[in-house]
Amino acid sequence: MNQYVTGTMIKQSREAKRMTQAELATALKVSDKAVSKWETGRSFPDITLIEPLAKALGISAIELLSGESVTNRNRAFNMKRTQVYVCPVCGNVILAAGEAVISCCGIVLPPLEAETPGEHCPFPLKVERVEDEYFVSMDHPMEKSHYISFMAAVAGDRFELKKLYPEGPAEARFKINQTEFIYYYCNKHGLYVKKIR
Repeated sequence: MNQYVTGTMIKQSREAKRMTQAELATALKVSDKAVSKWETGRSFPDITLIEPLAKALGISAIELLSGESVTNRNRAFNMKRTQVYVCPVCGNVILAAGEAVISCCGIVLPPLEAETPGEHCPFPLKVERVEDEYFVSMDHPMEKSHYISFMAAVAGDRFELKKLYPEGPAEARFKINQTEFIYYYCNKHGLYVKKIR
């Protein structure tokens, strides 16, 4: 049987809550011997107990399953550190203000890594100043099988996203106010970034 939860994590989390094995067992309606076996790695909790066990220990199911505690190390946030996730099944766009475990449609999504478009890129991004806005556009195909899914303007204090759709224009308007980067996502080729300031 592959280990899917670590006894060390159960024990450390239980002790951090100043809970005895018997108290944890009572909360889960199992024997204290079962809890002892989980903590020593001689057996594992049934999969149906993962959510109740995590709740009783005051941690997330992800922490319980990974065996690693998740702590917030974010002291001063910068929107330029935003992680972008796109579901390949439904096209959902998810933003996270840092590291996260994100899942959609039953799969865990990796954060996208933005590439800088090289000179070889056949669809260059055009950025024009129009009064107090950037007008961003490109001559990219906008077909159902190949299109720009979104464009985003990023500054230190904001991440402004404009969702785009097939058969529509590949363009967006963003306030100039401290915008440093424009991101755009091609459903076939991935995430790109262009520094504009």
